Amino acid sequence: MAKQLPSLDAKLISFIQEQKLFFVGTAGNDGRVNISPKGMDSLHVLGPNRVIWLNLTGSGNETAAHLLEQNRMTIMFCSFEGKALILRLYGSAKTYHPVDKGWKALASHFPDHPSARQIFDLTIDLVQTSCGYGVPYFTYEKDRDTLNKWATHKGPEGIAAYWEEKNRQSIDGKPTGM
Repeated sequence: MAKQLPSLDAKLISFIQEQKLFFVGTAGNDGRVNISPKGMDSLHVLGPNRVIWLNLTGSGNETAAHLLEQNRMTIMFCSFEGKALILRLYGSAKTYHPVDKGWKALASHFPDHPSARQIFDLTIDLVQTSCGYGVPYFTYEKDRDTLNKWATHKGPEGIAAYWEEKNRQSIDGKPTGM
């Protein structure tokens, strides 16, 4: 059943690379816990104890707000096809914005996205696998193109205005660092 490991091995890295969907969990010192689904080729494994994911513009910005208070993060993957497995990565994360030193090097790991907002760099201190026997089978069809179409239509100035209006505070009224 459940196993705890100090780092990712080649088999788990391969599993991550096959996934089309993952979930990110964060929490601040108080307020709401946030769990977000992510996809669109936005996660890259840099090593057995390090992953980065490109955060795209959304209706909220909870992860960024939480990381200003607590740098802890959990990323979870579920096998929806093939052998059952749940994989959780626990660790501490750092936020990079497009204006930050280091952004360019990290962003080079991802396709260009017109709504790219942050990159979160997770240092993994615990890997946990569990059976996933209760996770149903789902078949991947394709990524949605709605976000990219929306962001392209808004353009850089429109995205910046959206960030100003919708992404500067969390739902608990905490700053997001934008």
